[in-house]
Amino acid sequence: MSRNEAAIGFDEVRRAAAVIVGQVIATPLIPSPRLSDLTGATVFVKHENMQATGAFKERGALNRLLALTADERARGVVAMSAGNHAQALAYHAGRLSIPATIVMPVGTPLVKAENTRGHGAEVLLEGANLSESEDVARRLSWKRGLTLVHPYDDPLVMAGQGTIALEMLAACPDLDDIVVPIGGGGLISGIAVAAKATRPDIRIVGVQAALYPSCVNALRGEDAPIGGATLAEGIAVKNVGRLTLPIIRELVSEIVLVDEPTIERAVNAYATLCRTMAEGAGAAGLAAMLSRPDLFQGRRVGLVLCGGNIDARLLASVMVRELEREDRIASFRITSPDRPGLLGEIASRLGQLGANILEVSHGRLFLDVPAKGVSVDLTIETRSREHTAAILEALASEQLNPRRIGPAGLSETNF
Repeated sequence: MSRNEAAIGFDEVRRAAAVIVGQVIATPLIPSPRLSDLTGATVFVKHENMQATGAFKERGALNRLLALTADERARGVVAMSAGNHAQALAYHAGRLSIPATIVMPVGTPLVKAENTRGHGAEVLLEGANLSESEDVARRLSWKRGLTLVHPYDDPLVMAGQGTIALEMLAACPDLDDIVVPIGGGGLISGIAVAAKATRPDIRIVGVQAALYPSCVNALRGEDAPIGGATLAEGIAVKNVGRLTLPIIRELVSEIVLVDEPTIERAVNAYATLCRTMAEGAGAAGLAAMLSRPDLFQGRRVGLVLCGGNIDARLLASVMVRELEREDRIASFRITSPDRPGLLGEIASRLGQLGANILEVSHGRLFLDVPAKGVSVDLTIETRSREHTAAILEALASEQLNPRRIGPAGLSETNF
């Protein structure tokens, strides 16, 4: 692909920056010492979760809307989206008094559909997935004369997303890498064009959820399975863009696939170390650094935290699961002859050892417990993995014989 054949060039990104200035937030690029310590690199985070609708999508959506003719504005726009693109387009269309229709898959969470309606858009829940919703959107575009605003495969959208790189390199010109999540490819293609034109030596690294390796498949001619429940639903795209793929092929150095536990770990790290919210897709760049520290060791890395729209209950679940992975929350069972005061003694001993009891279940009816015995299932919170181990060893030394309870049930390990 020659530069003249690419869907966008540096001039288009610069024009987009001039058009959208003052209408989207020029989000900060903030050094993160805690993430630097975690990854072994010098990390800077671009906080696109600070946009009005919580994600980078506003840049491309606004750039596309501002290019409409007066007649196109009057007739309105249509798009398919399950989340951030829908809210971004609806928000800016509402600001500009442009009618907007958003087609969302039938299974879209109610809160996302209501947020989109709240910005004044007409929301249609049609199609089992985004591909079927796109078919509906294209039919509506033809039938009603609406302008289709594609979430990633549109030059003006791609150019708008590329303005992120201009801001990052203006704030920190000596970045070695920019790490970017990949769904359909609009974000990384825009960033790659702008960054490489400004700094030809900079490395652009893409990230995909391991369950949705669509771009990796397309680049390598592979056919790895695609699908499944992922925390990074914002990049759970089965087909990379027709316009974005050639740019990715030419300008992106490497693509890292990240598994679900690592995405969860990255979401948790943003919440606990940076005190900021990241959705699964937004945290994918950090997940790549955690998954492949060898790629980034000692380098100056810019992470694009591209979105923060994560459900509060899901975030809470992710944070508790991470505590369990770190053994700061542990569950175990004690089986003992039944006698008065046993439960109180166990609780008192755990308090002496510095554990906080989160949950306790006292049972006598399990068939693997002697008729005169009792089982006590406990979940405790501790300071660290080492603290947990010390507590279990202390209980074992006192003949209480705790047995760990994990996701698959009781462990065979006794302490």
